[in-house]
Amino acid sequence: MYLKKILICILFTLCKHGFSQDRVNINIGDVSAPKDAEVILKLTHRIQHYNKSLNSGGDTYDRSINSPKSVNILTAKNKFYIHSLEGHTTSVYSTDDFVKIKDIQHVFGKENQYLFNKDETEDYIFRTKKYDLNSFKGKPVEGCFSHDGRYLWVTYYRRSYDLNAIDPSAVCVIDTETDSIIRVLPTGALPKMISCSPDNKTIAITHWGDNTVILVDISSENPSNFKFKESIIIDYKPKLNFEIGEKVNRDQKCHNCLRGTVFTSDNRYILIGKMGKSSIAVIDSDNGKYIGSVSGMRNNMRHLIIKDKNFYLSINKSGYIQKTNIDSFITHIENNIDDDYNKWEEVFVGYGARTIEVDPTGRYLFVAVNNDSKIVVVRTKDMKIISTCLVDSYPVGLGVSDDGKYVIVTSQGKAKKGGGNSVMIFEIKYKKVD
Repeated sequence: MYLKKILICILFTLCKHGFSQDRVNINIGDVSAPKDAEVILKLTHRIQHYNKSLNSGGDTYDRSINSPKSVNILTAKNKFYIHSLEGHTTSVYSTDDFVKIKDIQHVFGKENQYLFNKDETEDYIFRTKKYDLNSFKGKPVEGCFSHDGRYLWVTYYRRSYDLNAIDPSAVCVIDTETDSIIRVLPTGALPKMISCSPDNKTIAITHWGDNTVILVDISSENPSNFKFKESIIIDYKPKLNFEIGEKVNRDQKCHNCLRGTVFTSDNRYILIGKMGKSSIAVIDSDNGKYIGSVSGMRNNMRHLIIKDKNFYLSINKSGYIQKTNIDSFITHIENNIDDDYNKWEEVFVGYGARTIEVDPTGRYLFVAVNNDSKIVVVRTKDMKIISTCLVDSYPVGLGVSDDGKYVIVTSQGKAKKGGGNSVMIFEIKYKKVD
């Protein structure tokens, strides 16, 4: 009887939080199911650092792939950028032949201090180090393009000497003509998401670590003229007064846990997902002011995107994608921001819904589902799942090329579970639909 109770408790936990699974590694040539779906994915290439002995023609073994967090595809220049958190590297690959172009090292010392502006650094308070503040290794998290793809901005989780991510971190600017870092700017504590305004005048950097958002003026074509506009507090700014030597889990001790960040198409508002508070913070970008938060969506949202007239959220823990009309959402902001907004359509895709992207047509949304190690394709018109494909364990990042030919997925892996160190390139085939 006692054993029976234990088994019931285990089954209840699995049903509530999602069935854990053994590591998954798929093969070159694997395709999504069903095979007659409107969208079919086929794994054609993979860049990985977990098996040097793989001899498939589509596999590339690359030691620089170390906890790949995200990917940015620059279709206009036929290349993509892989950001490896623990490898302190952005690896640049060609989409023509999937051969490496370059490794960009996020490592700073005496030889490249010219990348920093002294005056900016002096405006910040550093506690874990008192000198040589700009000598560190950066841990790249997310990126976004500006100036029609000329520049790639990449956030650093923390500076390597700041073990608890309580000091100012940094963001680098990469010139995609030379694939070289041309400038590094300080940020607040633990920046994750970054977004460029549609009019290409403002970069928003969202800090997971201290409830703040920084706006950077990028209206100049000259990177040396990029400058800070505002530092905006969302609700409150916590004191990061941890004891020296104290080991802190900053992925959990993050207060509002600000993550998803997107500008509205008219550049007026910036929408910030509070992953820890079940609401969306709204910033008026014209005056750099936080004007309030909208509730009513599911808890633990991770990624926010706007495509055409649709506003999408990925809900991490419970595994849903939610959609609403963006104009309706903006009207709610402007008329009754303090009330819950409840005009959501949704679909369950699997526990651990992470990065989402919509293809160029706007018809299909792609989701990286972490816990189940899969990619799910959702038809946006009716929010129905039409295709599913297994991927190497545990996917977090995802990008769709502007020409709709490829979806690229980064599997980061998990502590104590393994997996990861894999970047998969899937070819997208569309079935003709009426």
